[in-house]
Amino acid sequence: MRGIVPPRVRLLAAVSTEPDWDSITPDQVIELREAQHRRRRSVLGRLVTGKPDRDARITSSVLELPGRRLNLRVYQPARGGSKLPLVVAFHGGGFMLGAPGQDDWLLSHLAANCPAVVVAVDYRLAPEHPVPAPVEDAYDGVPRIVEQAPVWGADPTRLALLGSSAGATLATLPAIRAVELGLPVRAQVLINPQLDWTEQVFEYPSFTENADSPTATPANCRAVQRIVLPASFDARTISPIAVENLAGLAPALIQAVGTDPLEDQASAYAERLRQAGVEVTLTRYPEAVHSFLSMPRLVPAARPARAEILAHLRSHLLERSGIPAR
Repeated sequence: MRGIVPPRVRLLAAVSTEPDWDSITPDQVIELREAQHRRRRSVLGRLVTGKPDRDARITSSVLELPGRRLNLRVYQPARGGSKLPLVVAFHGGGFMLGAPGQDDWLLSHLAANCPAVVVAVDYRLAPEHPVPAPVEDAYDGVPRIVEQAPVWGADPTRLALLGSSAGATLATLPAIRAVELGLPVRAQVLINPQLDWTEQVFEYPSFTENADSPTATPANCRAVQRIVLPASFDARTISPIAVENLAGLAPALIQAVGTDPLEDQASAYAERLRQAGVEVTLTRYPEAVHSFLSMPRLVPAARPARAEILAHLRSHLLERSGIPAR
């Protein structure tokens, strides 16, 4: 393995039971998702995911889209404010697991300290809603959230897109189509991103060199491809790394993880952005695991990674907009 698994993650992995990803059925995925939700809400779950920032308030909202309604988790500074930057966030989970609440520790901190309004999208998941449903939710949802920004005291002209793992795909694709969608994207944050949904995902060196990682294991990745992608679907159409023209995109912060089977996707996409003339910062966290910002109590690297994200957002959403950073 290229990196070092933090001791607390190694201990948790030793006492936890992973599903048989190679044989897991769609019904079992749904059961697993519900079990994860229950664990996340438990006392033990909060010990892993961390507490929300006390200087932020968290509310719920509903986003009306054609033929569907999506739940939103909205983070705002407790002290209030107006014309705050807007950050739209997408959780990880391989398009079949996860929920916005798993990122409370990160997103509430960004809301309180940027300060900003952060809106996390509870997008549709497989197997009930296979690809391209999550991507359609991102394409349709982000412009609608921008339209509603003033309702939360946010400035619709100062937008950042943030995503973790599969959620990084959902953050990246609207950023690529920002002009077409009329989005004023000023910054991107991609955390241990999955940006290649083709069969190439299994051929990056990190996929085999980090095969013993306790999170985002190769078996898990195979299950995601099998359950999330319809057999006839062209995965290149949702793979940011396969997009030919990346010129003109907003500045990107990409955080790679040294123990992650998906690590090489981060550096490959960073290089594509640099070749296109896009400002990009690629940071590698060798002593972290995939989804580490959703388990900050287990991974010390989560704190410097969160600080780096905050600095990136403040730089591109505040200082360059004539609003001094605090």
